[in-house]
Amino acid sequence: MSIHDLPPLREVINAHGLSAKKSLGQNFLLDLNLTSKIARQAGDLSQCDVLEIGPGPGGLTRGLLAEGARHVLAVERDERLRPALQEVTDASDGRLTVLYGDALQVDVSAHLSAPVKVVANLPYNVGTELLVRWLTPAQWPPIWDSLTLMFQKEVAQRIVAQPGSKAYGRLSILAQFRCDARIAMEIPPQAFTPPPKVNSAVVHIKRLEKPRFDVDAKLLERVVARAFNQRRKMLRASLKGLAPDVEDRIIAAGIAPTERAERLSLEQFCSLAQQFSG
Repeated sequence: MSIHDLPPLREVINAHGLSAKKSLGQNFLLDLNLTSKIARQAGDLSQCDVLEIGPGPGGLTRGLLAEGARHVLAVERDERLRPALQEVTDASDGRLTVLYGDALQVDVSAHLSAPVKVVANLPYNVGTELLVRWLTPAQWPPIWDSLTLMFQKEVAQRIVAQPGSKAYGRLSILAQFRCDARIAMEIPPQAFTPPPKVNSAVVHIKRLEKPRFDVDAKLLERVVARAFNQRRKMLRASLKGLAPDVEDRIIAAGIAPTERAERLSLEQFCSLAQQFSG
């Protein structure tokens, strides 16, 4: 049996008595045309290993395999999905490996060969934490070339937001410091089983070979976290504690101490971080 011969996903979840668990952040995508469209947002997969987090009953997994992925590594926490995912594995011509465990704890490095693309309908309850981990590795460039990820639309907007908008914040800076990010497509609630109460969106994040500005990444993360932790406060207040002469350093970066974080550009944040080095 090939991937294209597998039964419809609705039949699969009925046959195995599956239902999405809210406690695991699950919402199943059953439209295989849609899952293939999401897979295509990641570009050519034929020369890549693909990491998928939270495959569920295997809808996006099928799309990735059908689009020619060299190999797919899927990480699934829910043991109930073993029979459904085994059917996909059996039809994958050896191109699918499923690991069972918590994606926040499983070490996937031994199972992946570069180049790697991450494509996933992320469980809502771990999506942001996984993204931050992928954006802040110990070394850059990371093992992955791109991230094609589904989030709640609100989170997607935060990733691509520009200064001055309500969505602009820490995620915006972390993503745009070393990547190009765009919203690739939006997905309505009725596409899922069960339908979530919010709209969703797929974000495509392409890594750069080096950061846009020459500044220590950990220091930038620290300054940005401080600034946005109290985003309504002026910088001289929100950054208080980073240095005894905080106002002087803000001024040295060419920024008014009375400015607020949501109005600073990425370049300004990098200039600010450089003033706090050492």
